[in-house]
Amino acid sequence: MTRVFLVDDQALVRAGLRMVIDAQPDMTVVGEAEDGREGLDRIAVTTADVVLMDVRMPRLDGVEATRLMIERDGDAGPRVIVLTTFDLDEYVFPALRAGASGFLLKNADPEELLGAIRAVASGDAIVAPTATRRLLEHVASTLPDAPVDDSRLAALSDRERAILLEVARGRSNAEIAAALHIAEPTVKTYLGRLRTKLDLHDRVQLVIFAYDTGLVAPRR
Repeated sequence: MTRVFLVDDQALVRAGLRMVIDAQPDMTVVGEAEDGREGLDRIAVTTADVVLMDVRMPRLDGVEATRLMIERDGDAGPRVIVLTTFDLDEYVFPALRAGASGFLLKNADPEELLGAIRAVASGDAIVAPTATRRLLEHVASTLPDAPVDDSRLAALSDRERAILLEVARGRSNAEIAAALHIAEPTVKTYLGRLRTKLDLHDRVQLVIFAYDTGLVAPRR
């Protein structure tokens, strides 16, 4: 059973999320909070697997709440899905950099929401290429250019760097395999090596690393 915690300052949004989640046989809502500060306090004494975190809230926003929770709880704590709207996309990238495992638009349909919760609970980031492409289209274009950090990139082999570049472009494992003329299981093996070598926990963090090191430049 996947235990979900809701952090959103709108009671109506929380009620809608709870209704959808509690109707599923494999997940349940274990708690709610109306801002990031209350969320931090309640999550500390609640066993949760996934947190649905609004980005803009009073007292403590979702970006800072995510950062503080992950600093406090690390891998032992729940994983975070950031909830946002198109108008707030500039907050998504900082939330992902703070350690969130992905993001969803608030108007996502129930199937997308439930699929995202299941994916994150199983250890995946959400959701490989479509969410990554949305991130690149609506967020990355607003980022300042990052200087190239050769010291970190130098640790990667040519093949690892090539695969990282394809991931940052939002391509699926199958698309990467086709582009590089390798088998899809080989792509998965290299992704595991990249996460281990760079100490990054999921695909979203690989994308952020690619931007932060200047391997990929934001589109203008």
